[in-house]
Amino acid sequence: MNDSLVIIPTFNEKENIEAIINAVIDLGHGFDILIVDDGSPDGTADLVKAQQAKHTNIHLIQRKGKLGLGTAYITGFQFAIDHGYDFIFEMDADFSHNPTDLLALKKACKVDGYDMAVGSRYISGVNVVNWPMDRVLMSYCASKYVQFITGIPIKDTTAGFKCYRRNVLETIGLKNIHFVGYAFQIEMKFQAWKYNFKITEVPIIFTDRTLGQSKMSRGIFKEAVIGVVQMKIKSLFKKYIR
Repeated sequence: MNDSLVIIPTFNEKENIEAIINAVIDLGHGFDILIVDDGSPDGTADLVKAQQAKHTNIHLIQRKGKLGLGTAYITGFQFAIDHGYDFIFEMDADFSHNPTDLLALKKACKVDGYDMAVGSRYISGVNVVNWPMDRVLMSYCASKYVQFITGIPIKDTTAGFKCYRRNVLETIGLKNIHFVGYAFQIEMKFQAWKYNFKITEVPIIFTDRTLGQSKMSRGIFKEAVIGVVQMKIKSLFKKYIR
């Protein structure tokens, strides 16, 4: 077993899944892969199983139905904790996150000593490729909104490309994460910050998918807007002790 687990949630990613698996394996730096598939009707899981026959460091969890991004990651986090991985990563299946950036995220935690490393689109300008301007503005403004409401010192608060040390997930407690959609990414960073873990942002270039269909919607952003206020209010009545 390697010391790092890359968790990749999937729903209908047959165009990308084999390529993303091979791209991570080709890095050759101690990464295992966990695919959490939400019952993809396009056969994504079957393609993963074919890759498992070739590689011993690929794991697959199949869930019945589309249960949400947050619960997919929580399922993956529990797997990582149960199997003793030291570094746990979140990554999309569609190459919007460049697999080579896993190396920089891992270095930030394993070598530089940070507890969480965030692959940031906004730490050095706006580094987004192939997104329409309205979506860029929506994402950027959402991060600014979260900063304003919560005070969190992270520029890309909605980023979904991250590395955690295992003790971050163990301290937060997976049962204490309430959001399952877009707000899940915000809540994980907020909880880590409130527990006073060391967080850094690593600059990345985010490239919108070229194959497959996006799962993003305006409803997901709406959840985040309301959820951030609820999260902030609840935090006022909680003690964060490690």
